[in-house]
Amino acid sequence: MPAASTSLSPAELVRYARHLTLPDVGQVGQSRLKAARVAVIGAGGLGSPAALYLAAAGVGTLGLIDFDQVDVTNLQRQILHGTAAVGRPKVESAAERLTDLNPHVQIEMIRERIQAANAAELLGEFDIIVDGSDNFPTRYLVNDVCVWLGKPLVYGSIFRFEGQVSLFWANKGPCYRCLYPEPPPPELVPNCAEGGVVGALPGVIGSLQALEAIKWIVGAGESLVGRLLVFDGLRLSFRELRLQKDPTCPVCGPEPTITAPIDYEAFCGLGPAAANGAEVGARGLAAELRETRRALALVDVREPWEWEIAHIQGSSLVPLGELAGRLAELDPRAEVVTICHHGLRSLQARDLLRAAGFPRVRSLSGGIDEWAREVDSGMARY
Repeated sequence: MPAASTSLSPAELVRYARHLTLPDVGQVGQSRLKAARVAVIGAGGLGSPAALYLAAAGVGTLGLIDFDQVDVTNLQRQILHGTAAVGRPKVESAAERLTDLNPHVQIEMIRERIQAANAAELLGEFDIIVDGSDNFPTRYLVNDVCVWLGKPLVYGSIFRFEGQVSLFWANKGPCYRCLYPEPPPPELVPNCAEGGVVGALPGVIGSLQALEAIKWIVGAGESLVGRLLVFDGLRLSFRELRLQKDPTCPVCGPEPTITAPIDYEAFCGLGPAAANGAEVGARGLAAELRETRRALALVDVREPWEWEIAHIQGSSLVPLGELAGRLAELDPRAEVVTICHHGLRSLQARDLLRAAGFPRVRSLSGGIDEWAREVDSGMARY
């Protein structure tokens, strides 16, 4: 944890008065917060509440790592941003809000995608890392780099009405790989766009991440090292799972076999190597559709409300949940391309059709969202 060598100005003494009266924080703890450098990966659903409460608490330097822009569909849960910020870089929108919240905090905007080539450099200057990412390649990468750098990592994840929080710190306990040695198949892991998430859920989990980081910085209470906190929003209940260091962990075990960044996309079953002919990109599909002698059957497996927002002309709507019962509507001799929002449900549909005897089926990688970005810029996105 940071040393308590940073003095507080009179204005800061007034601002943080409610902290200073806490025996577990006090002036020493608040000085540690001021001296701390915290990185928040992702200025989205989890990063929004985490960054807001870390800035409000008086963290001296807050690094925001995000490469994305604000989209209107973010606003249901990403409370750092407002309607006026749609289309702007998230780090810029977030920095303005956080500076207004607490001008004593130094905001470092890092508009980059965190990846194997830059992760160690980006994270090396920070004391503790708060991971608000929403994909498995980033989670494994950040975990591995934090292990190698000896950094504590505040983990959080959300799905629909459920969330998880823990503190992974290989110096004291298990790492993320000890909990999840292998990633699940990508087609079974919908993101927020595919699976949905209630807007208030990241507020709960992101706030807990901020609290865990603050506790670590000031040295208060019992951390979540060796514990996984699981939250069920529908039941409004918490349960705790005890975690142990895996002696066979390839990163934090006594005989590590992974000591440098790997191809995390391939490890998680993503990227060109994993596609193996199962997918077609938006531009590739557009080129094929322009070939008038080539007949493609476009099967959109989204829900009717999604279809109403946007769809590719000539496609047929067959929601994934109905697909197995409506196979007779499709020509088994046709060359089929399945379509969804981001490409996960369409992979499931592809597998279902292949198993049912359809020999030529591909999935549109990136889904209707990639089509809107790469082919039809006038198409509505959600």
